[in-house]
Amino acid sequence: MNVHDSEKVAALLEGAGLVASPNEQDADLLVINTCSIRDKAEHQLYSDLGLLRAWKAERPGRMVAVGGCVAEQLGEGLLGRFSHVDFVYGTHHLRSVPALVEAARTGRRSVEVGENASPMRFDLPMASRSEPGQGLRRKAFVTVMEGCDMFCSFCIVPLTRGREISRAAVEIESEVRSLVERGIAEVTLLGQTVNAYGRHDVRRGQAAVAGTMPFAELLARLDGIPGLERIRYTSPHPLFFDDALIRAHGDLERLCPHVHLPLQSGSNRILEAMRRRYTRERYLEIAAALRGARSDLVLTTDLIVGFPGERESDFEATLSIVEEAGFVDSFSFKYSPRPGTGAAEMEATVSGELAQERLVRLQALQTARTLAYHQSRVGQETRVLVDGASRHGGGQVSGRDPHQRVVNLDPGPGEVLLPGDFVAARIVEAQPHSLRGVSIGSRLKSSRARADEGETRQRAGEIAGGP
Repeated sequence: MNVHDSEKVAALLEGAGLVASPNEQDADLLVINTCSIRDKAEHQLYSDLGLLRAWKAERPGRMVAVGGCVAEQLGEGLLGRFSHVDFVYGTHHLRSVPALVEAARTGRRSVEVGENASPMRFDLPMASRSEPGQGLRRKAFVTVMEGCDMFCSFCIVPLTRGREISRAAVEIESEVRSLVERGIAEVTLLGQTVNAYGRHDVRRGQAAVAGTMPFAELLARLDGIPGLERIRYTSPHPLFFDDALIRAHGDLERLCPHVHLPLQSGSNRILEAMRRRYTRERYLEIAAALRGARSDLVLTTDLIVGFPGERESDFEATLSIVEEAGFVDSFSFKYSPRPGTGAAEMEATVSGELAQERLVRLQALQTARTLAYHQSRVGQETRVLVDGASRHGGGQVSGRDPHQRVVNLDPGPGEVLLPGDFVAARIVEAQPHSLRGVSIGSRLKSSRARADEGETRQRAGEIAGGP
């Protein structure tokens, strides 16, 4: 979501006549878009702002701005603490940025924060079709809803992103069609609880945004857009997985075989303290149902260790569910108390040292499981959307397959692979965090079509073999 917000602000500034700078030293305006979901990111902001004091003083007319979640959280406090910050804008006020720049040019320091429930906040210009030195953009984010009404005890998002508001389906479809016309082949639908899209018919006594629908219906509507090759979404909440959404993963041609489904803990006791509203057992039911709908589906997750009151038995429950759920990858973190949340009032019973030790154990287990999955992929064929040059060098390019795995790809003899290319590839090597593949230089059917063919062959074999 923050990456997409940055794209929107960049597009707004371009529309106001500003030109993107290739580096910090050539820039006249530096905008920091912030995250406050963990305190580490907030502390990094303070460090960066301290360094930018000298940057601003180097050349008259330079401006520093802070946006995003920390801006929403602290507002005027940022202007008071950092005298060289020119303006601050919150998560609902991206449209205000060009006006805030003009005010800063006249020496007026400004703050725009607070909830804005108007659907007009979704009506923002699209990012540029190409990126400097990066070639044609083939991927895009599309916001379908914002905010969160869940109020998990550890999470500051409802305080910084506001309450849920869904965007009209016709607007979403129109944006996706426009993106496809501009060359976009893959869209990722965004929302704090993205599969809660359209669930409110009435909100705080007022009619919800007209024209919303259940999330599975929205996916089906987008799946029918000619030219769109891949659909992804993030991040869903287990509470809002219904039968229709699960079936969509088996039925929709363009819906990728990957779900990032945050878990947070494998312990029912901790899940209750986190106010997650589901149990370990229900989570595993969803995981099994998704794989029942599509056998090659990959599941990834988010996990927190060291939550207040977490016992060794609770942590061991998290370790066991990593194996039972078969996570291919996970983002795992030590618990970080956030102001205004319920958990911030709980007694911190897990020391930083113990939380770190648990995190190391968890990540070691996940690394082993990720490598095992990657090893199972060796010899398979897949389709890679190239993002750019691989950090491994040697002429390799890097991209993602439909399962959201990074594939570092060796071009074929005399082959030039560019960002935005779809490439048929064979996986030849498994690495802990990525796959290595080679271009096979032939048109490859979609993974959905291959899976369907495989299921047909299996059924034919079963019929031929009898009981």
